[in-house]
Amino acid sequence: MKPALELAHILSAHLHEFMATHAVSAHKFSTLKAIEHCRTARLGGHIDACDSCGYLRISYNSCRNRHCPKCQTTNREKWIMQREADLLPVSYFHVVFTLPHSLNLLCLQYPQELYALLFKTAWSTINSFANNPKHLGAKTGMISILHTWGQNLSLHPHLHCIVPGGGISGSGHWKKARSTGKYLFPVKALSKVFRARYVSLLRSFLSANKAQVDNGLWKELFAKDWVVYCKRPFLGPAQVIEYLGRYTHKVAISNHRLQSIEDGKVSFAYKDYRQEAAKKTMSLEATEFIRRFSLHILPPKFVRIRHYGILSSKAKAHDLALARQDLRVATPEKRVSDWKSICKERLGYDIDLCPCCSKGRMREILRFEAARSPPDRAYLLSIALHLKTA
Repeated sequence: MKPALELAHILSAHLHEFMATHAVSAHKFSTLKAIEHCRTARLGGHIDACDSCGYLRISYNSCRNRHCPKCQTTNREKWIMQREADLLPVSYFHVVFTLPHSLNLLCLQYPQELYALLFKTAWSTINSFANNPKHLGAKTGMISILHTWGQNLSLHPHLHCIVPGGGISGSGHWKKARSTGKYLFPVKALSKVFRARYVSLLRSFLSANKAQVDNGLWKELFAKDWVVYCKRPFLGPAQVIEYLGRYTHKVAISNHRLQSIEDGKVSFAYKDYRQEAAKKTMSLEATEFIRRFSLHILPPKFVRIRHYGILSSKAKAHDLALARQDLRVATPEKRVSDWKSICKERLGYDIDLCPCCSKGRMREILRFEAARSPPDRAYLLSIALHLKTA
């Protein structure tokens, strides 16, 4: 169901006002403009006609930006289809590594570097515990997904990680994790190791770049335990897929959470996790809303979904084959993943079936360039009539 209000509507009405009072990089500005123009005549498009009833459909091009709420559905489904082939019939654990709020200012100054350190440290921590015979004593893997936002669009960098409950032992066989409880590894120990390693790498980075920071920062970083959150293990591969569908290609806010834009203010729904995920509504000045959203536009080409260990692209062909052999499961066949097939198989929507007569097939009859309106409708009807009688 198409939402009544979209992020593009807010940008169209208030982006000029935001730009007059805020300094943003060229990359962030181009991203915001791409979202504003997504699926409008500004990006061009094409016109289809039904070869049975002559029904006409105008389709505008998508911006394909990874931060756009309208451009992630088929990308998400395609990625999930590719990951299904990597899943094993074992338990999977969900681990979340979170950076403390005291690092938010540095994250704004050095997003590329600090987020990269988050990935590096999270994997280093998981890998160390997995290789330790006390905990597992095997080579494991990890899928990690970066989110930088909280429900109210504030800066809240954290990493969602999926870790299999086992790994490949030194002898080349699958070794099941010993844990049968809530956590794969001890959470408090994970938290302390994660904090120590991240702070060490952060010190080195800041020193190498001669960055000046308040000396009190280091004391503050060790004053409280860092949040490493673990959920109960997934029940099986099907539950992992469901999770991936919700988390992998999320953007800072979906169009369905937007409620209204009135008198220069944007109202949106959010969950207050401090009050047991109670559903609430927040209202912000439109420019403040855009400012908060722009905090979560990642640096150009920054990879926000990464794979490690036996799930990495380099190792999985060999390591997953060993695991499947031990677990006695066949290698899944490769599946078709073009966008029309994805719509039909995963979303239950045949893009080529005429939405009017439900019999004919939609055929492209014309393309139009960006920044111009579609051709005259009478002209299009004549083409559709010719197509129908041809």
